[in-house]
Amino acid sequence: MKIGLIGTGLMGQALSHHLLAENQPLVVFNRSLEKCDELKARGAAVATSAQALVEQSDICLLFLSDAKAISSVLDDIDDAAFKNCLLIQMGTIAPEESRSLAQRVRATGGRYLECPVLGSLPEAGSGKLILMAAGKKTDYKAALPLLELIGHEPQYIGDIGQGATVKLAMNQLIAGLTASFALSLALVEKEGIATEQFMKIVRDSALYAPTFDKKLSRMIERDFSEPNFPTKHLAKDTRLFLSVANELGLDTSALKGIELLLQKALDMGLDNTDYSSLMAAVSPKES
Repeated sequence: MKIGLIGTGLMGQALSHHLLAENQPLVVFNRSLEKCDELKARGAAVATSAQALVEQSDICLLFLSDAKAISSVLDDIDDAAFKNCLLIQMGTIAPEESRSLAQRVRATGGRYLECPVLGSLPEAGSGKLILMAAGKKTDYKAALPLLELIGHEPQYIGDIGQGATVKLAMNQLIAGLTASFALSLALVEKEGIATEQFMKIVRDSALYAPTFDKKLSRMIERDFSEPNFPTKHLAKDTRLFLSVANELGLDTSALKGIELLLQKALDMGLDNTDYSSLMAAVSPKES
């Protein structure tokens, strides 16, 4: 099985490292070719174009930031190149965007599976991502040996768009939990209550979520460097969720407030920092 990967950003890099560690033959491509240098040193082949990568691959993983970036890459590939390759879209995009991409690829005779992932750099680098696949069952079964290398117990959700929907639902929980925790933590700080005493109560309650401890030190120190998932991506995903949910007639009032906090963090120049920067938007560190 010849594996290609387009998009060697944070997640693409981490997953590529894992696949190479598993002795999988891997060819990579990124529009900024210098981002492939480290992977080349580790044994990956580097394609000079997206088309060259697809032509060399049985399965091509797309790890790109949004549907616009995906379309831009696909625009540079001749239709004939898709016929012997299964494209697996692993980023966070809207359900309708994924359906449009599926139609585009299938019209060329190619195959398309969506499989967005939940998890960050440690999970990508260790093959423990949560996978939400959707598309034709035959394509899912063909991809399953690879998916099982990438994540534990890949989930088959259903038709194209349904995997993307579940991913948006999960990322809305990320935004909601992080914003709520930041606000509670900020209140406790303002009143001079010991953080660890507060956390003991939280941990002993049914309200506890492991993400609270994962983000606790970052929020206390207001240190959002070396992100596993940048604030700008959570802001993008939140806007995507709002767009889809509004079209379905859902009341998104609560999430709109979180979107404002995310935009505030972006305005503070925290776009490329960890999304725990919501804490800075809620309560900047006092000097």
